[in-house]
This record gives sequence, structure tokens and C-alpha cells, in this order.
Amino acid sequence: MLTSVDRLLFIRQVPIFKELRDDFLVRLASVMSELSFPVNHRIFTQGEEGRSLYVVVSGRVRVHIGDRELVQLEQGTCFGEMSLFDAEPRSASVTTLEPCDCLLLTQQQLYEAIDETPGIAVNIIRLLSRRIRELNQKLNSIPMPSPNSISTPVYRSGYLPNR
Repeated sequence: MLTSVDRLLFIRQVPIFKELRDDFLVRLASVMSELSFPVNHRIFTQGEEGRSLYVVVSGRVRVHIGDRELVQLEQGTCFGEMSLFDAEPRSASVTTLEPCDCLLLTQQQLYEAIDETPGIAVNIIRLLSRRIRELNQKLNSIPMPSPNSISTPVYRSGYLPNR
């Protein structure tokens, strides 16, 4: 468990909270819950309703869709932020790679924070934009098959075979 001072010092270093005033950070740090998860624990599953953001305090998690890993996240990074805004189901699953401690910020806590300090919304928009750019770069690095390498069957007899 983090002391209130340690929690404040920690969230001050998290990118989405970096530009916020100390008095606001003190309030935010005091309302966030601290959760501990064992290794190979599914924190949430793709398709579930989500109304919370997690910040990794220690350990590592993997964000994945099925068996396909999208990214690994470590100390000081956050996940789950998309569902706070769009009320859509979780777009991916998150599973611990090692024992993890996380801070939890609920949608209600975040909305109250945005009302008080709109700068946090700008920071979250920056985070989401950065993640989209990273995923685009990842997708662009995957070799695409050339149109000539895609084979299509040719049926010369005038009928399609039974399937």
C-alpha cells in the first residue's frame, strides 16, 4: 500500500496527470483506490462494460485481443481510459504478466475531476491520440501481401465445385 504522500508523488509522474496543479493531484490521489492482482490475472475482458481507468503502480500487464498482444504496459502507464468516455464495451482484454498493483479511477471521479480541472481531459485526449498513432505505426510495419501473391481459384468448367 502506498502512503498518501507516495501516492501523490507517484501520480504526479503519470503522463495524463503531469500538468495538473498539486492541490488537484492531492484530491485525485485521495479518491483513487489501490488494487493488487496476482500474475496471469485477467483485470478485464474485451466486451465487458467498463467505467474505470487503471494506472500501473508496479508490475506489468499485457493488452490483448484474444491471443494477439497489442502492447505491454509498465509502471506509470494507464489503461482502460477509452471506456470512460464512450460507454462502449472494453475494446481489449488486460492480463497481468507479473504481480501488479494498480490505482483505479472511476468514471464518476474522473468527471468530477474534469469539471474542476478541464486540463485532465486534454491530457487524456493526448494519450489516446498517441496510442492510436502507435497502433497505426504497428499496423504500417506489417507487410501486406502484394496483389499478385493472392491466388484466386480459376474454374474452367463453368460451374463452381460443391463446398
